[in-house]
Amino acid sequence: MWGKNSANVTDTTAISVHGTNPQNLVEKILRSKIYNHAYWKEHCFGLTAESLVDKAMELDTVGGTFGGIREPSHFIQLTLKMLQIQPEKEIVLEFIKNEDYKYVRALGAFYLRLTGRPAEVFQYLEPLYNDYRKLRRRLASGEYCLVHVDELVDELLRDEYVFDLALPHLPKRHTLVASGLLTGPRRSALEEDLNELIAEEEAAEAAAKAEAKAAAKAAAKEQKAAAEAAAREKEAAAASRRPPPPPPPPPRGRGEMERHGEEGRRGEAERRGERRGERRGRSPDRGDRGGRGGRGGGRSYSRSPSPRRRGRSRGRRSPSSSASSYSYSYSSSGRRSGSGERGGSGERGRRSPRR
Repeated sequence: MWGKNSANVTDTTAISVHGTNPQNLVEKILRSKIYNHAYWKEHCFGLTAESLVDKAMELDTVGGTFGGIREPSHFIQLTLKMLQIQPEKEIVLEFIKNEDYKYVRALGAFYLRLTGRPAEVFQYLEPLYNDYRKLRRRLASGEYCLVHVDELVDELLRDEYVFDLALPHLPKRHTLVASGLLTGPRRSALEEDLNELIAEEEAAEAAAKAEAKAAAKAAAKEQKAAAEAAAREKEAAAASRRPPPPPPPPPRGRGEMERHGEEGRRGEAERRGERRGERRGRSPDRGDRGGRGGRGGGRSYSRSPSPRRRGRSRGRRSPSSSASSYSYSYSSSGRRSGSGERGGSGERGRRSPRR
């Protein structure tokens, strides 16, 4: 039995917490203020674990003391009542798991932080990091501010003085993991969302890399096309600076063309005459008499009488006639013209009067 038998004593069935009376977790000065407060006397007298839930559902703020006289809030008075009656652990866990009333959850979390073991505190309070609902908090100045449930839970796990109460010492989490009281690091409910976010970021980064690679390829292609265009322009400029080709030779006149054709025909006739003389065993210089049709090719040949004919003329003709000679010439048209003492004019059959 704790102290005297009165309305402010701890329940007889309560067990000690951290080696002392559960109500001693609240400082004596604060306990005295709570015992003398009207809310404690009117609403907290004779509460049980079942009726305490109704009072917790009526809460609208969280906090310790406020104002100039450091008046205790309803939240801290219900916390002291829970320490006095010491409800069962299942009821406290139901307070923490309550998702409909956020102030009931905050009250159960604060009570578990005061009375629970370190491993239980981490085990049941860490899931509350996923609760982002807003709470109204009464400050020491009497003003109100908004705080989220996850912020309040983080404050309970990290700080040693909350709501004007000194919290029991809580070892670090890695110490509990090393001692085997906790298994592994804390797994957040946001881990799946974080993994999805990381996957989306990686996909976006891969898409950005692919887009950058495609843009680089397009830029390289454009640069290559620009280089080819510049090379073509350079070649065109070089071609424009080249000297113009020489003008074609002027067209030949008709007389010049006829002259060149005549020279070609004469050269051909000479070559034919030379070949004919070689075949007959004659000297090429003697030439040929030529014939009709212009075989001479326009070249003139001289003819002298043979010695036999020359002897006959000695006997029959006068000396003047023996010295007669004939000469023939061929024009380009192939006609023969002769001249000599016999004919004078070159006509055949005309003789001198002396004959």
